[in-house]
Amino acid sequence: MKQDIHPTYNKVTAVCVCGNTIETGSVLESINIEICSACHPFFTGQQKIIDTEGRVEKFNKRYGKK
Repeated sequence: MKQDIHPTYNKVTAVCVCGNTIETGSVLESINIEICSACHPFFTGQQKIIDTEGRVEKFNKRYGKK
């Protein structure tokens, strides 16, 4: 393996816009993220599914036999 060609792998803190911090490892010096598991609607249970019609029914309605 060649010496001195690999970047240094450091422990960094990823900071979300909601204020949550996550300790991780990276070759970057700092990480800023827009959404994390603390504020994502899927993980917080606030996700609302608006799909009133199923995908198969929607496909059949559009392309099915008439």
